[in-house]
Amino acid sequence: MIEREALVELEKWKASEVRKPLVLRGARQVGKTTLVNQFSQNYGHFLYLNLELTNDTRPFKQIKEVRELIPALFFLKDIPFSKREETLLFIDEIQEVPESFNLLRYFYEFYPEIHVIAAGSLLDILLNKKGNFPVGRVSFLVIRPLSFMEFLKAQGEEESLKEFHQIPLNDYALYKLLKKFHEYAMIGGMPEIVQNYIHQRDPLILQSIYDALLATYLDDVEKYAVSDSQARVLRHVISTVFSEAGRRIKFTGFGNSNYRSREIGEALRILEKIFLIELIYPTTSPKIPIIPNKRRSPRLRVFDTGLVNHSLGIQKSMLGIADLHETYQGILIEHLVGQELIAHQFQVLAKTNFWTREKKSSDAEVDYLVQYRDKLVPVEVKSGKSGKLKSLHMFMDLAPHDLAVRFYSGSVKIDHLKTASGKKFKLLNLPYFTGTLLAGYLKWMDEEG
Repeated sequence: MIEREALVELEKWKASEVRKPLVLRGARQVGKTTLVNQFSQNYGHFLYLNLELTNDTRPFKQIKEVRELIPALFFLKDIPFSKREETLLFIDEIQEVPESFNLLRYFYEFYPEIHVIAAGSLLDILLNKKGNFPVGRVSFLVIRPLSFMEFLKAQGEEESLKEFHQIPLNDYALYKLLKKFHEYAMIGGMPEIVQNYIHQRDPLILQSIYDALLATYLDDVEKYAVSDSQARVLRHVISTVFSEAGRRIKFTGFGNSNYRSREIGEALRILEKIFLIELIYPTTSPKIPIIPNKRRSPRLRVFDTGLVNHSLGIQKSMLGIADLHETYQGILIEHLVGQELIAHQFQVLAKTNFWTREKKSSDAEVDYLVQYRDKLVPVEVKSGKSGKLKSLHMFMDLAPHDLAVRFYSGSVKIDHLKTASGKKFKLLNLPYFTGTLLAGYLKWMDEEG
């Protein structure tokens, strides 16, 4: 069974003195149900309800009085209500009874001793608006695809994990970890895909699973769209986002369509709310706070790079390459580093960011921005010589600090550079696979001086 970093977050929630019902967010098939099943081992009793099943749904439709319903759920699952403090109640596929979202508030108000987790697709809520989140009475936790670290754990790579966590990385560990990262880059972080890859070791066998996952997202649209026109736009957008992943996009004419900008924008924002995609708007300032400019074209990030690879048909081309920057004009590895930067961010509002300077004489764009203490640190994903990172040098000329980062296929090192205007700065060069450890490396670089 795959061990997830999110288990630590669930344990914190369990131990909290102010513990609200927890709603797990994230795209379908990222492992929310499996995660809760693992977590349930910390309890004496596990009350599991799947609202796609008639028997589990019936009480919600037949019993309207909340204080009768909750004890009834325990009774129907043969768990004494007196054991409620030792019980984890998990309401899965909660979207099938949208009104049950409102029920969560009553757990917080009347039965705060019961540990309650809910999960499911939010498309029905977002499209039909049948239910409302009980604002202030629930907590949220975002579950994302497996990170590279979790990928290593799933494969039982204990020694590789030890080396991976070593800051700075030992040079002798670079080759093997890069090789493992190439595997991860090719297949992605969807738990079912990773499990099958571990057992089969054959990427070709995985094709039908990728197709089934994509079909699941399209089926959701068919099931929950409120009109044929809305379903058509959403189908088009879902089918197009994978080929546009990693690029800056315009809503008008998106995917060579005739749909209006408003229709495309609405569909993209819905997919963003269910964590299928992220629209990354640029900022033009080198200082905190980060203020995205919604008037500029956003960059599109899809939640899993493996699904992007499959949709583009480029997985075979990734076999045996020396540097991931050689694949798909470097867009793939830039996209994957972004996925890693946010992989262990569990907050609903967690975002990636990038910087642009758009002038007629000298446009510039830095791949990502990361806030470290009071600094806004530029992050580039590039191969080649550090002196050729022109956009990063432009950013550093404007920045009120001297720290910058570059992800590439080489070893950990710190370069001491100068911008064209003569400003000195330090460039931390990191292997592609260290994205989830960036905060630790920035602290290390600070201490190195």
